[in-house]
Amino acid sequence: MTKTAKIVLRSFILLLFGGAFFSRCANIMTPEGGPKDTLPPVIVKLDPGNFATNFKAKKIFIEFNEFVQIKDQNKEMFTSPAMNKLPLLTTRGKGIVITIRDTLKENTTYAIDLGSAIRDNNEGNPLNAMRYVFSTGDKVDSMMCSGYTADSYKADSVSRTFIWFYIADSLPSTPGYDSTIFNRKPDAIARAQNNGIFIAQNLKPVNYRIYAIGDKNDNQLYEAGTDMVGLLDTVYNPATMPEFAIWFDSLRMYPSAEPQLYFRMFTDKAFVNQRLVDAQRPEQKKAVLFFNADYPRIDSLVFDNISSDKILIDPQTNGRDTVALWFNVPAEELPDTIKGQIVYYRHDSLRQLSKTREPLKLAWRLIETKEQEKERERIEKEKAKAKAEGREYKDPNAKNPFSLKISAGKEVNPEKGFNITFGTPAVKFDSTAMEIAIVDENKNKTPIKWHLERDSMNMCRWKVIADWKEKTNYRLYIPKKSVTDVMGYENDSTVVEFATYDPEKFATVSLNITGVGRSKYILLLTDSSGKTLQEIKDVKSGKYRFNFVTPGDIRLRIIEDKNGNGKWDSGDVLSGLQPERAEAYFNERGEDLFTTKMNWDFEINIDMSKVFVPMTMENLIKMLNDKEESRLQTLFEEWQKKQQENQGNKNQQQQNTGGGGMGFGGMAGGLKNATSTFR
Repeated sequence: MTKTAKIVLRSFILLLFGGAFFSRCANIMTPEGGPKDTLPPVIVKLDPGNFATNFKAKKIFIEFNEFVQIKDQNKEMFTSPAMNKLPLLTTRGKGIVITIRDTLKENTTYAIDLGSAIRDNNEGNPLNAMRYVFSTGDKVDSMMCSGYTADSYKADSVSRTFIWFYIADSLPSTPGYDSTIFNRKPDAIARAQNNGIFIAQNLKPVNYRIYAIGDKNDNQLYEAGTDMVGLLDTVYNPATMPEFAIWFDSLRMYPSAEPQLYFRMFTDKAFVNQRLVDAQRPEQKKAVLFFNADYPRIDSLVFDNISSDKILIDPQTNGRDTVALWFNVPAEELPDTIKGQIVYYRHDSLRQLSKTREPLKLAWRLIETKEQEKERERIEKEKAKAKAEGREYKDPNAKNPFSLKISAGKEVNPEKGFNITFGTPAVKFDSTAMEIAIVDENKNKTPIKWHLERDSMNMCRWKVIADWKEKTNYRLYIPKKSVTDVMGYENDSTVVEFATYDPEKFATVSLNITGVGRSKYILLLTDSSGKTLQEIKDVKSGKYRFNFVTPGDIRLRIIEDKNGNGKWDSGDVLSGLQPERAEAYFNERGEDLFTTKMNWDFEINIDMSKVFVPMTMENLIKMLNDKEESRLQTLFEEWQKKQQENQGNKNQQQQNTGGGGMGFGGMAGGLKNATSTFR
């Protein structure tokens, strides 16, 4: 979009929504009749006045031009620095009383931020970003800084995060182990608005260590594993940071700013001591070990009278904190209590992993229900009767306990194939008896070469490997008793018929990757909601393709895989480790949503040096402005579409497409009327 086009588009948006802006800048009066009141309350008196020094009062009175109500006080209000007891808000006439219930520190600048807790009594219009400031000393700290909080994986803004400021000189230096946010309360606090932008006020001209906290439970505490967190790699002094602009966002109805700081937020894992929590034996040939934390390090497992090669270790979860043990020996050889020992690494009192040895006692006995007991007695009588008559007994109601699932539906992606999953680990295959064959239009079968590979993450799942052809019919045949599981059960005969994808029914996304440095990347093809459909790992400069893409809307996400482990890695607060960068791909028009069609080859050129440009203040502002331009363009296109729909209906009142426009504003460069610049 050209600069002129941007100005025209912004002017159009301003005409649509400018009423809110201009009414805000004017002297606001209570409307007499006419349209619905959409204006927030206006402050007419403060006692003591804002920015008071040598503050000793216990109550603050704020009067408005109309009656007000207090809503979501505990959720909206916070103080900077945090008070042990939050102030109490009560209404009195056309005002509110703030009662301070805590003992205040000497020579300290305080701010009581009410968020949008104050609303007019009739329509509930909120007075956003209301803030009362005072100092218990003879001066008010006046430095400011700004920033932006974003989800490090989704790259979308994170709203209403708290920003915690710690004076760096007062903190101990502990390289590689930063426990600041766990052990201390911040010296100053700010909060990001819904667009992820925060403006921190009343700071000192000193170095700060700064963190962003997504307070999910609204308890103004950081809870690892629950709350998102962001950290910076160095300290910042607001007095030496570059200037930034502040303006009133007339669409969102709160202040916004050019961000100086950038937080890539993530959910850190809460520290949990690693230990063996429990060991159970739910079945005769199966035991389960439960660990307290992911990825337990096991040195050895030894059981009396059971060879180690007869023990199948089967992780039950992605983190391997739950591990099943299958004993591949005849049931009659297993005692009621299996005794043994495990050698693994457990956390000690200093949170250090050390090798430990623990005994294991795995008891099991069959406890029958009344129904099971009744059924067993029936079968025993039938067996005895059959034996007396000299014939073999077969229970007509008996069901084969062996189970398997085949993931092949009517159609199979030839690039992925399909899986066979057994109910319990398979220990014996007669692969020569199994067959996969191509079936032609005359039902003739031509066997093909194929083999099975066990899934490294699931002992019960096997991937079927073959040289699959596109748009081809296949038949899988597994004859009876060709597979035996660890319980000794054998399979029934199974036949599955399926076809591989016809490429003409799908789209292809071709990618030309340039600008790759030393890093490797992961390309993610997602649907419009962000669900991953396909991925390509170990991406460098060159050409790549996503085949068999279902027609419809898609997006592209890219992960900078710095450690080359083939997955996105989150950060770590204690070690000060930042999460790996993950960015959405936007084309030159600022679009990130693309529509594919059947039998189309959709080509995309991606310059990694532009996608992963260093996030300086200038680049951050540009990125947010580009996103805002895209949103404004979408609004304009929706408005045009609506006008076309309404054009032929003369009796219908012209629609106002401005409703819901509070989603605009972001950087809002074209709406920076009355902009101020701060350091």
